[in-house]
Amino acid sequence: MGELIALGLTHFPPLAWPDEMMDRALQFAFADPDVPEAVKQGEGWPPPMRVEFDRDRLEAAAAHRAALVDGCTRVRAALDDFAPDVVVIWGDDQYELFREDAVPAFCVVAADEMRFSPWRGNGDAIPNIWGDPGDTEFELAGDAAFGRYLAGSLLEDEFDVAYAYQARPDRPFPHAIANTVLFLDYGRKGFPYPVVPVTVNCYGRFAIGRRGGMVRVAPDGGPPALDPPSPSPRRCIDLGRAVARAALRSDRRVALVASSSWSHGFLHDRGWRMYPDTESDRAYYDALERGDHGIWHRTTLDDIERSGQQEMLNWFCLVGAVEEVGLRREWSTYVETYVFNSNKCFAVFR
Repeated sequence: MGELIALGLTHFPPLAWPDEMMDRALQFAFADPDVPEAVKQGEGWPPPMRVEFDRDRLEAAAAHRAALVDGCTRVRAALDDFAPDVVVIWGDDQYELFREDAVPAFCVVAADEMRFSPWRGNGDAIPNIWGDPGDTEFELAGDAAFGRYLAGSLLEDEFDVAYAYQARPDRPFPHAIANTVLFLDYGRKGFPYPVVPVTVNCYGRFAIGRRGGMVRVAPDGGPPALDPPSPSPRRCIDLGRAVARAALRSDRRVALVASSSWSHGFLHDRGWRMYPDTESDRAYYDALERGDHGIWHRTTLDDIERSGQQEMLNWFCLVGAVEEVGLRREWSTYVETYVFNSNKCFAVFR
């Protein structure tokens, strides 16, 4: 019989970048000519946003980084204490492996080895806080046997998941998976655990049209066509339950990891794509703290999209797993921000 631990953290890209780049999403909104000037000057901002915005930019970034690194360190300590045989990571694919040729709702990557080069941009290399050269390539150990077992178990459990035996070398590796490993090894002490990614089509209606990224409020030529939707929050909860059942039937020590920030400013239209839906995020976090997941079960996909919480679908998978096997919240923290695009949550369930 398998043993499980459940963990949650962020894969916020600017955590790997210098402090001066941490508010990139907000700067994108300020540069958007379709955001009203009055909004850029503060009209409609939640009061805490003005306080945070008026701080020294680099000082605020350093404080945010410190809080996130502390969360990652706590989660890594729990992972090391558990000493898993395999780490299953739920992470979104943002027009990376999956593009116009195929966009699966869920995909299990069953490979013994994966490679990623996180600092290769479309032109110049992306700077990083470790000082890695732009062409640095990382090797990530996988577990093809467990991945095949997991995909097979899910199919037998009537989840029509896709599976892949390798990542495409001509496309970026999903940063939700890559950054999760980088951030769990922020101090560069090594990451010895094999990983089985389970990608979730969190971006749904924006997966292809927005290419999983930021777009102007009123882009030239009009907004891109909407794509088919994501799997529903309810379906993600059920998938998490099925993954937990499969892990329990194995003989492995399995760490189940949800990787995402919560509401994203650049997806939150009611905030002019400048700041996240903090009120909604707080409600989900309060419920998580209480162990009362009612709000998670009542959530619709419309709710998720209205608040810019698409990537939280990874956490809905985690909630399902936690419920299925009766794990209890051992520790968690919620890091709130208005100027650094998204609120972040870290959690350990045993």
